Amino acid sequence: MQRALAAGTVVAACLVVTPGTAAAAPSDSEISAAQRAREEAAARVGVITGQLAGAQAAVDEARIGSQIALQDYEERQGAYDEARAAAEAAQAAAGQAAADVAVGKGEVAAFARDSYMQGSTNPGARALMTSGGPAELVERAALLSAVGEHRVDVVTELTVLQEQATVAEQAAQQAVGAAETLKTEAAELLAAAQEQEVAAREQAVALATQQDQVEDELAQAQQTLFGLEAARQAAEERAAAQRAAAPAPAPAPAPAPSSSSGGSGSSSGGGSPAPAPAPAPAPAPAPVSRPAPAPVTAPRPAPAPAPVQDNAGAPSASAVQTAIAAAKTQQGLPYSWGGGGSRGPSYGIPPDTGIWGFDCSGLTEYAYAQAGIAIGGTSRAQWARFSDRTVGRDDLQAGDLVFWGSGSNYNSIYHVALYLGGNKVIQAPQSGDVVRISTMWFGSDYFGAVRPTA
Repeated sequence: MQRALAAGTVVAACLVVTPGTAAAAPSDSEISAAQRAREEAAARVGVITGQLAGAQAAVDEARIGSQIALQDYEERQGAYDEARAAAEAAQAAAGQAAADVAVGKGEVAAFARDSYMQGSTNPGARALMTSGGPAELVERAALLSAVGEHRVDVVTELTVLQEQATVAEQAAQQAVGAAETLKTEAAELLAAAQEQEVAAREQAVALATQQDQVEDELAQAQQTLFGLEAARQAAEERAAAQRAAAPAPAPAPAPAPSSSSGGSGSSSGGGSPAPAPAPAPAPAPAPVSRPAPAPVTAPRPAPAPAPVQDNAGAPSASAVQTAIAAAKTQQGLPYSWGGGGSRGPSYGIPPDTGIWGFDCSGLTEYAYAQAGIAIGGTSRAQWARFSDRTVGRDDLQAGDLVFWGSGSNYNSIYHVALYLGGNKVIQAPQSGDVVRISTMWFGSDYFGAVRPTA
Protein backbone atom coordinates (compact mmCIF):
# COMPACT_ATOMS: atom_id res chain seq x y z
CA MET A 1 0.00 0.00 0.00
CA GLN A 2 2.74 2.42 1.00
CA ARG A 3 4.74 1.54 -2.15
CA ALA A 4 1.74 2.37 -4.34
CA LEU A 5 1.24 5.68 -2.61
CA ALA A 6 4.93 6.52 -2.87
CA ALA A 7 5.01 5.68 -6.56
CA GLY A 8 1.97 7.85 -7.20
CA THR A 9 3.53 10.72 -5.28
CA VAL A 10 6.71 10.49 -7.35
CA VAL A 11 4.69 10.49 -10.56
CA ALA A 12 2.75 13.55 -9.43
CA ALA A 13 5.95 15.32 -8.47
CA CYS A 14 7.52 14.67 -11.86
CA LEU A 15 4.61 16.42 -13.51
CA VAL A 16 5.65 19.77 -12.05
CA VAL A 17 7.73 21.38 -14.80
CA THR A 18 9.00 24.82 -15.59
CA PRO A 19 6.97 27.08 -17.85
CA GLY A 20 7.51 26.45 -21.48
CA THR A 21 8.60 22.86 -20.99
CA ALA A 22 6.37 20.19 -22.44
CA ALA A 23 5.19 17.55 -19.98
CA ALA A 24 3.84 14.21 -21.02
CA ALA A 25 0.35 13.36 -19.82
CA PRO A 26 0.16 10.54 -17.25
CA SER A 27 -0.52 7.22 -18.84
CA ASP A 28 -3.66 5.20 -18.32
CA SER A 29 -1.69 2.70 -16.24
CA GLU A 30 -0.48 5.44 -13.92
CA ILE A 31 -4.00 6.78 -13.48
CA SER A 32 -5.31 3.25 -12.86
CA ALA A 33 -2.59 2.58 -10.28
CA ALA A 34 -3.48 5.78 -8.42
CA GLN A 35 -7.17 4.90 -8.53
CA ARG A 36 -6.46 1.46 -7.10
CA ALA A 37 -4.35 2.99 -4.34
CA ARG A 38 -7.17 5.37 -3.48
CA GLU A 39 -9.72 2.55 -3.47
CA GLU A 40 -7.50 0.41 -1.26
CA ALA A 41 -7.04 3.29 1.18
CA ALA A 42 -10.78 3.93 1.23
CA ALA A 43 -11.40 0.24 1.88
CA ARG A 44 -8.95 0.30 4.76
CA VAL A 45 -10.71 3.32 6.19
CA GLY A 46 -13.98 1.42 6.02
CA VAL A 47 -12.50 -1.62 7.74
CA ILE A 48 -10.79 0.37 10.47
CA THR A 49 -13.92 2.44 11.02
CA GLY A 50 -15.88 -0.73 11.73
CA GLN A 51 -13.14 -1.99 14.02
CA LEU A 52 -12.97 1.34 15.81
CA ALA A 53 -16.71 1.27 16.42
CA GLY A 54 -16.37 -1.99 18.30
CA ALA A 55 -13.25 -0.81 20.09
CA GLN A 56 -14.95 2.46 21.05
CA ALA A 57 -17.66 0.45 22.77
CA ALA A 58 -14.95 -1.21 24.85
CA VAL A 59 -13.49 2.19 25.71
CA ASP A 60 -16.90 3.48 26.75
CA GLU A 61 -17.45 0.40 28.90
CA ALA A 62 -14.07 0.90 30.57
CA ARG A 63 -14.88 4.54 31.27
CA ILE A 64 -18.26 3.61 32.76
CA GLY A 65 -16.55 1.03 34.93
CA SER A 66 -14.00 3.55 36.13
CA GLN A 67 -16.72 6.05 37.04
CA ILE A 68 -18.65 3.45 39.03
CA ALA A 69 -15.47 2.30 40.76
CA LEU A 70 -14.58 5.90 41.54
CA GLN A 71 -17.93 6.36 43.28
CA ASP A 72 -17.39 3.12 45.22
CA TYR A 73 -14.10 4.55 46.42
CA GLU A 74 -15.55 7.95 47.31
CA GLU A 75 -18.38 6.38 49.31
CA ARG A 76 -16.01 4.04 51.14
CA GLN A 77 -13.64 6.94 51.79
CA GLY A 78 -16.55 8.92 53.26
CA ALA A 79 -17.45 5.99 55.50
CA TYR A 80 -13.82 5.79 56.60
CA ASP A 81 -13.80 9.48 57.50
CA GLU A 82 -16.92 8.99 59.63
CA ALA A 83 -15.49 5.87 61.28
CA ARG A 84 -12.25 7.67 61.99
CA ALA A 85 -14.14 10.49 63.70
CA ALA A 86 -16.11 7.93 65.74
CA ALA A 87 -12.88 6.19 66.70
CA GLU A 88 -11.36 9.45 67.89
CA ALA A 89 -14.47 10.19 69.98
CA ALA A 90 -14.37 6.68 71.46
CA GLN A 91 -10.71 7.05 72.30
CA ALA A 92 -11.44 10.36 74.01
CA ALA A 93 -14.25 8.75 76.05
CA ALA A 94 -11.96 5.89 77.03
CA GLY A 95 -9.34 8.37 78.16
CA GLN A 96 -11.86 10.26 80.29
CA ALA A 97 -13.11 7.01 81.79
CA ALA A 98 -9.55 6.03 82.67
CA ALA A 99 -9.04 9.42 84.33
CA ASP A 100 -12.24 8.98 86.34
CA VAL A 101 -11.08 5.55 87.47
CA ALA A 102 -7.80 7.07 88.64
CA VAL A 103 -9.70 9.63 90.74
CA GLY A 104 -11.87 6.92 92.26
CA LYS A 105 -8.85 4.82 93.11
CA GLY A 106 -7.31 7.84 94.81
CA GLU A 107 -10.36 8.28 97.02
CA VAL A 108 -10.35 4.61 98.03
CA ALA A 109 -6.62 4.79 98.76
CA ALA A 110 -7.14 7.87 100.93
CA PHE A 111 -9.82 6.06 102.93
CA ALA A 112 -7.53 3.09 103.45
CA ARG A 113 -4.68 5.31 104.51
CA ASP A 114 -6.78 7.21 107.05
CA SER A 115 -8.06 3.99 108.55
CA TYR A 116 -4.53 2.67 108.94
CA MET A 117 -3.30 5.86 110.62
CA GLN A 118 -6.18 5.71 113.13
CA GLY A 119 -5.18 2.19 114.04
CA SER A 120 -8.49 0.67 113.06
CA THR A 121 -10.60 0.34 110.07
CA ASN A 122 -13.56 1.19 112.32
CA PRO A 123 -12.69 4.33 114.32
CA GLY A 124 -16.35 5.01 115.00
CA ALA A 125 -16.44 3.26 118.40
CA ARG A 126 -13.58 5.39 119.75
CA ALA A 127 -15.33 8.56 118.59
CA LEU A 128 -18.50 7.59 120.42
CA MET A 129 -16.71 6.56 123.59
CA THR A 130 -14.80 9.83 123.87
CA SER A 131 -17.83 12.05 123.40
CA GLY A 132 -18.34 14.73 126.08
CA GLY A 133 -22.04 14.09 126.63
CA PRO A 134 -25.28 12.76 125.10
CA ALA A 135 -25.68 15.67 122.67
CA GLU A 136 -22.15 15.28 121.34
CA LEU A 137 -22.65 11.52 121.17
CA VAL A 138 -25.73 11.90 118.95
CA GLU A 139 -23.93 14.38 116.72
CA ARG A 140 -20.90 12.13 116.31
CA ALA A 141 -23.10 9.12 115.55
CA ALA A 142 -24.90 10.98 112.73
CA LEU A 143 -21.58 12.15 111.25
CA LEU A 144 -20.09 8.67 111.36
CA SER A 145 -23.17 7.28 109.63
CA ALA A 146 -22.78 9.77 106.76
CA VAL A 147 -19.09 8.99 106.47
CA GLY A 148 -19.82 5.30 106.27
CA GLU A 149 -22.32 5.79 103.48
CA HIS A 150 -19.75 7.91 101.61
CA ARG A 151 -17.21 5.12 101.90
CA VAL A 152 -19.66 2.69 100.35
CA ASP A 153 -20.44 5.21 97.57
CA VAL A 154 -16.75 5.65 96.76
CA VAL A 155 -16.23 1.93 96.30
CA THR A 156 -19.42 1.53 94.25
CA GLU A 157 -18.52 4.48 92.02
CA LEU A 158 -15.06 3.09 91.43
CA THR A 159 -16.55 -0.21 90.30
CA VAL A 160 -18.87 1.55 87.85
CA LEU A 161 -16.02 3.71 86.53
CA GLN A 162 -13.87 0.67 85.88
CA GLU A 163 -16.68 -1.02 83.95
CA GLN A 164 -17.28 2.12 81.90
CA ALA A 165 -13.58 2.44 81.13
CA THR A 166 -13.44 -1.17 79.93
CA VAL A 167 -16.45 -0.68 77.63
CA ALA A 168 -15.05 2.60 76.28
CA GLU A 169 -11.70 1.04 75.53
CA GLN A 170 -13.32 -1.87 73.69
CA ALA A 171 -15.50 0.53 71.66
CA ALA A 172 -12.47 2.60 70.77
CA GLN A 173 -10.56 -0.45 69.57
CA GLN A 174 -13.51 -1.62 67.49
CA ALA A 175 -13.98 1.83 65.95
CA VAL A 176 -10.29 2.07 65.07
CA GLY A 177 -10.40 -1.41 63.55
CA ALA A 178 -13.49 -0.58 61.47
CA ALA A 179 -11.89 2.63 60.26
CA GLU A 180 -8.72 0.83 59.24
CA THR A 181 -10.75 -1.81 57.38
CA LEU A 182 -12.64 0.90 55.49
CA LYS A 183 -9.38 2.65 54.71
CA THR A 184 -7.94 -0.52 53.21
CA GLU A 185 -11.09 -1.18 51.18
CA ALA A 186 -11.10 2.41 49.92
CA ALA A 187 -7.48 2.10 48.81
CA GLU A 188 -8.25 -1.13 46.93
CA LEU A 189 -11.28 0.41 45.21
CA LEU A 190 -9.27 3.47 44.24
CA ALA A 191 -6.53 1.32 42.72
CA ALA A 192 -9.11 -0.62 40.69
CA ALA A 193 -10.80 2.58 39.53
CA GLN A 194 -7.49 4.12 38.52
CA GLU A 195 -6.53 1.01 36.58
CA GLN A 196 -9.76 1.12 34.61
CA GLU A 197 -9.53 4.85 33.95
CA VAL A 198 -5.93 4.66 32.72
CA ALA A 199 -6.78 1.69 30.49
CA ALA A 200 -9.74 3.54 29.01
CA ARG A 201 -7.62 6.58 28.22
CA GLU A 202 -4.88 4.50 26.62
CA GLN A 203 -7.42 2.71 24.44
CA ALA A 204 -8.95 6.03 23.38
CA VAL A 205 -5.55 7.42 22.38
CA ALA A 206 -4.72 4.25 20.42
CA LEU A 207 -8.03 4.44 18.54
CA ALA A 208 -7.53 8.08 17.63
CA THR A 209 -3.99 7.32 16.39
CA GLN A 210 -5.19 4.46 14.19
CA GLN A 211 -7.96 6.53 12.68
CA ASP A 212 -5.61 9.42 11.96
CA GLN A 213 -3.15 7.07 10.22
CA VAL A 214 -5.67 5.51 7.85
CA GLU A 215 -7.25 8.87 7.09
CA ASP A 216 -3.81 10.29 6.28
CA GLU A 217 -3.19 7.38 3.90
CA LEU A 218 -6.51 8.01 2.20
CA ALA A 219 -5.83 11.74 1.89
CA GLN A 220 -2.41 11.04 0.39
CA ALA A 221 -3.89 8.58 -2.14
CA GLN A 222 -6.56 11.08 -3.12
CA GLN A 223 -3.99 13.83 -3.52
CA THR A 224 -1.88 11.62 -5.78
CA LEU A 225 -4.88 10.66 -7.92
CA PHE A 226 -6.07 14.24 -8.20
CA GLY A 227 -2.58 15.34 -9.21
CA LEU A 228 -2.40 12.78 -11.98
CA GLU A 229 -5.84 13.60 -13.28
CA ALA A 230 -5.09 17.31 -13.19
CA ALA A 231 -1.81 16.69 -15.04
CA ARG A 232 -3.58 14.72 -17.75
CA GLN A 233 -6.22 17.40 -18.14
CA ALA A 234 -3.54 20.09 -18.36
CA ALA A 235 -1.63 18.11 -20.98
CA GLU A 236 -4.78 17.67 -23.07
CA GLU A 237 -5.57 21.37 -22.83
CA ARG A 238 -2.03 22.28 -23.91
CA ALA A 239 -2.25 19.92 -26.89
CA ALA A 240 -5.57 21.45 -27.94
CA ALA A 241 -4.14 24.95 -27.63
CA GLN A 242 -1.14 24.02 -29.71
CA ARG A 243 -3.34 22.58 -32.43
CA ALA A 244 -5.52 25.68 -32.44
CA ALA A 245 -2.45 27.97 -32.75
CA ALA A 246 -0.83 26.06 -35.64
CA PRO A 247 -1.17 27.88 -39.11
CA ALA A 248 -3.58 26.32 -41.55
CA PRO A 249 -1.86 24.58 -44.56
CA ALA A 250 -1.74 26.62 -47.88
CA PRO A 251 -4.23 25.42 -50.55
CA ALA A 252 -2.72 23.60 -53.58
CA PRO A 253 -2.50 25.72 -56.87
CA ALA A 254 -5.24 25.11 -59.42
CA PRO A 255 -4.09 23.08 -62.53
CA ALA A 256 -3.40 25.01 -65.81
CA PRO A 257 -6.08 24.57 -68.51
CA SER A 258 -5.07 22.15 -71.28
CA SER A 259 -4.88 23.44 -74.99
CA SER A 260 -6.74 21.69 -77.83
CA SER A 261 -4.83 20.53 -80.97
CA GLY A 262 -6.52 20.67 -84.37
CA GLY A 263 -9.80 19.61 -82.90
CA SER A 264 -8.47 16.13 -82.46
CA GLY A 265 -9.99 16.14 -78.98
CA SER A 266 -6.82 14.74 -77.28
CA SER A 267 -4.90 16.72 -74.61
CA SER A 268 -1.58 18.30 -75.45
CA GLY A 269 1.50 16.34 -74.64
CA GLY A 270 -0.49 13.21 -74.00
CA GLY A 271 -0.01 13.56 -70.08
CA SER A 272 -2.54 12.69 -67.28
CA PRO A 273 -4.50 15.49 -65.59
CA ALA A 274 -3.08 16.79 -62.16
CA PRO A 275 -4.73 15.29 -59.03
CA ALA A 276 -7.11 17.42 -57.00
CA PRO A 277 -5.58 18.91 -53.83
CA ALA A 278 -6.37 17.13 -50.45
CA PRO A 279 -8.81 19.03 -48.23
CA ALA A 280 -7.37 20.79 -45.15
CA PRO A 281 -7.82 18.77 -41.92
CA ALA A 282 -10.64 19.90 -39.64
CA PRO A 283 -9.45 21.37 -36.30
CA ALA A 284 -9.60 18.94 -33.32
CA PRO A 285 -12.48 19.54 -30.90
CA ALA A 286 -11.56 21.23 -27.63
CA PRO A 287 -11.21 18.69 -24.76
CA VAL A 288 -14.10 18.37 -22.40
CA SER A 289 -13.11 19.40 -18.85
CA ARG A 290 -13.86 16.65 -16.34
CA PRO A 291 -14.68 17.67 -12.79
CA ALA A 292 -12.41 16.22 -10.15
CA PRO A 293 -14.06 13.42 -8.16
CA ALA A 294 -15.24 14.24 -4.68
CA PRO A 295 -12.81 13.07 -1.99
CA VAL A 296 -13.73 10.02 0.04
CA THR A 297 -13.25 10.53 3.75
CA ALA A 298 -13.98 8.39 6.75
CA PRO A 299 -16.87 9.58 8.88
CA ARG A 300 -15.84 11.55 11.95
CA PRO A 301 -17.86 12.03 15.09
CA ALA A 302 -20.11 15.07 15.00
CA PRO A 303 -18.31 18.09 16.47
CA ALA A 304 -19.33 19.21 19.91
CA PRO A 305 -21.88 22.00 19.76
CA ALA A 306 -20.62 25.45 20.51
CA PRO A 307 -21.49 26.75 23.97
CA VAL A 308 -24.83 28.50 24.08
CA GLN A 309 -24.46 32.08 25.21
CA ASP A 310 -26.86 33.21 27.89
CA ASN A 311 -28.06 36.68 26.95
CA ALA A 312 -30.99 36.78 29.33
CA GLY A 313 -29.17 39.11 31.71
CA ALA A 314 -28.42 38.55 35.39
CA PRO A 315 -30.20 35.53 36.88
CA SER A 316 -32.85 35.97 39.51
CA ALA A 317 -32.43 34.87 43.09
CA SER A 318 -34.19 31.53 42.50
CA ALA A 319 -32.25 28.38 43.32
CA VAL A 320 -32.50 27.01 39.78
CA GLN A 321 -31.21 30.15 38.11
CA THR A 322 -28.47 30.52 40.69
CA ALA A 323 -27.32 26.92 40.13
CA ILE A 324 -27.39 27.26 36.35
CA ALA A 325 -25.55 30.57 36.43
CA ALA A 326 -22.88 29.07 38.70
CA ALA A 327 -22.39 26.08 36.39
CA LYS A 328 -22.08 28.32 33.34
CA THR A 329 -19.27 30.30 34.93
CA GLN A 330 -17.17 27.12 34.87
CA GLN A 331 -17.37 26.56 31.11
CA GLY A 332 -14.02 25.73 29.57
CA LEU A 333 -12.50 24.24 32.74
CA PRO A 334 -11.04 20.80 32.02
CA TYR A 335 -12.52 17.54 33.18
CA SER A 336 -10.61 16.31 36.24
CA TRP A 337 -11.22 12.77 37.50
CA GLY A 338 -12.42 13.08 41.10
CA GLY A 339 -12.04 16.86 40.97
CA GLY A 340 -14.29 19.63 42.19
CA GLY A 341 -16.98 19.86 44.82
CA SER A 342 -19.20 22.25 46.72
CA ARG A 343 -16.38 24.80 47.08
CA GLY A 344 -15.49 24.84 43.39
CA PRO A 345 -12.89 23.24 41.12
CA SER A 346 -9.92 21.35 42.51
CA TYR A 347 -7.13 19.04 41.50
CA GLY A 348 -8.33 15.51 40.86
CA ILE A 349 -7.01 12.17 42.05
CA PRO A 350 -4.44 10.10 40.13
CA PRO A 351 -4.14 10.19 37.15
CA ASP A 352 -5.54 13.76 37.27
CA THR A 353 -3.62 15.18 40.21
CA GLY A 354 -2.23 17.87 37.91
CA ILE A 355 -5.59 18.89 36.36
CA TRP A 356 -7.62 21.66 38.00
CA GLY A 357 -11.30 21.25 37.19
CA PHE A 358 -14.42 19.16 37.77
CA ASP A 359 -15.77 15.72 37.23
CA CYS A 360 -19.48 15.36 36.42
CA SER A 361 -20.85 15.20 39.97
CA GLY A 362 -18.37 17.77 41.24
CA LEU A 363 -19.82 20.32 38.80
CA THR A 364 -23.45 19.69 39.77
CA GLU A 365 -22.58 19.67 43.48
CA TYR A 366 -20.86 23.04 43.10
CA ALA A 367 -23.74 24.54 41.10
CA TYR A 368 -26.38 23.72 43.70
CA ALA A 369 -24.10 24.57 46.63
CA GLN A 370 -24.11 28.15 45.35
CA ALA A 371 -27.90 28.06 45.72
CA GLY A 372 -27.61 26.75 49.29
CA ILE A 373 -28.70 23.19 48.44
CA ALA A 374 -26.51 20.21 49.38
CA ILE A 375 -27.04 17.41 46.85
CA GLY A 376 -24.17 15.01 47.67
CA GLY A 377 -20.75 14.38 46.19
CA THR A 378 -21.33 11.49 43.77
CA SER A 379 -23.82 11.08 40.96
CA ARG A 380 -25.58 8.13 42.54
CA ALA A 381 -25.67 9.87 45.93
CA GLN A 382 -27.34 12.81 44.18
CA TRP A 383 -29.94 10.46 42.71
CA ALA A 384 -30.53 8.68 46.02
CA ARG A 385 -31.01 11.94 47.91
CA PHE A 386 -33.83 13.05 45.61
CA SER A 387 -35.14 9.68 44.42
CA ASP A 388 -38.59 10.64 45.74
CA ARG A 389 -38.63 13.58 43.30
CA THR A 390 -38.15 11.81 39.97
CA VAL A 391 -39.16 13.52 36.73
CA GLY A 392 -40.26 11.95 33.43
CA ARG A 393 -38.27 12.77 30.32
CA ASP A 394 -41.25 14.60 28.85
CA ASP A 395 -41.51 16.82 31.93
CA LEU A 396 -37.91 17.97 32.23
CA GLN A 397 -37.42 21.52 33.43
CA ALA A 398 -34.38 23.75 33.83
CA GLY A 399 -32.50 22.81 36.97
CA ASP A 400 -33.30 19.09 36.89
CA LEU A 401 -30.43 16.64 37.37
CA VAL A 402 -30.30 14.05 34.57
CA PHE A 403 -28.50 10.72 34.98
CA TRP A 404 -27.09 7.88 32.90
CA GLY A 405 -26.42 4.34 34.16
CA SER A 406 -25.29 0.96 32.92
CA GLY A 407 -28.18 -0.90 34.57
CA SER A 408 -31.49 -0.55 36.38
CA ASN A 409 -30.05 -0.19 39.89
CA TYR A 410 -29.01 3.26 41.05
CA ASN A 411 -25.56 1.87 41.91
CA SER A 412 -24.99 1.60 38.14
CA ILE A 413 -25.25 5.39 37.65
CA TYR A 414 -22.03 6.75 36.18
CA HIS A 415 -22.84 10.25 34.86
CA VAL A 416 -24.91 13.29 35.80
CA ALA A 417 -25.56 16.63 34.08
CA LEU A 418 -27.60 19.75 34.81
CA TYR A 419 -30.55 20.30 32.50
CA LEU A 420 -30.81 23.87 31.17
CA GLY A 421 -34.07 23.66 29.26
CA GLY A 422 -34.45 23.82 25.49
CA ASN A 423 -33.00 20.29 25.14
CA LYS A 424 -29.62 21.45 26.49
CA VAL A 425 -27.49 20.34 29.43
CA ILE A 426 -24.27 21.61 30.98
CA GLN A 427 -21.84 18.88 31.94
CA ALA A 428 -18.26 17.84 32.61
CA PRO A 429 -18.23 14.97 30.07
CA GLN A 430 -15.02 12.92 30.33
CA SER A 431 -11.24 13.07 30.38
CA GLY A 432 -9.78 15.24 27.64
CA ASP A 433 -12.93 17.34 27.48
CA VAL A 434 -14.06 20.52 29.23
CA VAL A 435 -17.14 21.80 31.03
CA ARG A 436 -19.53 22.73 28.23
CA ILE A 437 -23.12 22.99 27.09
CA SER A 438 -24.35 20.03 25.02
CA THR A 439 -27.51 18.82 23.37
CA MET A 440 -29.51 16.56 25.66
CA TRP A 441 -29.42 12.91 24.60
CA PHE A 442 -31.49 9.86 25.47
CA GLY A 443 -30.51 6.28 24.90
CA SER A 444 -30.54 2.84 26.40
CA ASP A 445 -28.32 4.06 29.24
CA TYR A 446 -30.49 7.05 30.18
CA PHE A 447 -31.39 6.42 33.83
CA GLY A 448 -33.75 9.26 34.73
CA ALA A 449 -33.99 12.70 36.31
CA VAL A 450 -34.71 14.27 39.68
CA ARG A 451 -35.72 17.78 40.73
CA PRO A 452 -33.76 19.05 43.77
CA THR A 453 -35.93 22.15 44.06
CA ALA A 454 -39.30 20.33 44.08
